[in-house]
Amino acid sequence: MAILKTEFPKKSILNYNIKKYHYVDSFQGTLTDKEDRFNWIDIGKAFFLSGSKWVGALFALRNKIVFIFGLKTPGSKWEIQSQRDNFRFEQGQRIGLFKVLERTENEVIFGEDDKHLNFRISLLVEQQKNSSQLKNLTFSSLVEYNNWFGRLYFLIVKPFHKLIVVEILTGVIKELEKK
Repeated sequence: MAILKTEFPKKSILNYNIKKYHYVDSFQGTLTDKEDRFNWIDIGKAFFLSGSKWVGALFALRNKIVFIFGLKTPGSKWEIQSQRDNFRFEQGQRIGLFKVLERTENEVIFGEDDKHLNFRISLLVEQQKNSSQLKNLTFSSLVEYNNWFGRLYFLIVKPFHKLIVVEILTGVIKELEKK
């Protein structure tokens, strides 16, 4: 399965405001949905359940380090599990650091604002033009620095960012196609 770097989607609800972000990237994979059955709850559960162990270990390390600097961290493992079990992709719902800011029929925007930086994640699903069974799933990341510490933080995170996004997007597609 190929995950490719792509242009930021013109149909994204964040496109109107893209110039305010200091960092923007998008990666896209193809999802086979033969019966047009996947909804945001399916996609969201796959998003939060499909991370590999090494991605989980990196996030755990990140949380231990940034806690020292007073940055936001997700709740405990049990809080996140409870949030995930009841998650319906409603605006305002939260799972760890990810709060649903907006949702349309084809896109959901997660994000968080912190003292060092603000981030947005877009998951956009679009039907491929020449296929009734294939959909493009695009994972876009947008980062706005609030101060020098935000720039430094993302400078450290950036080398891992692409690897993590590709791993998560691959996992989401595999998880959905298992069903």
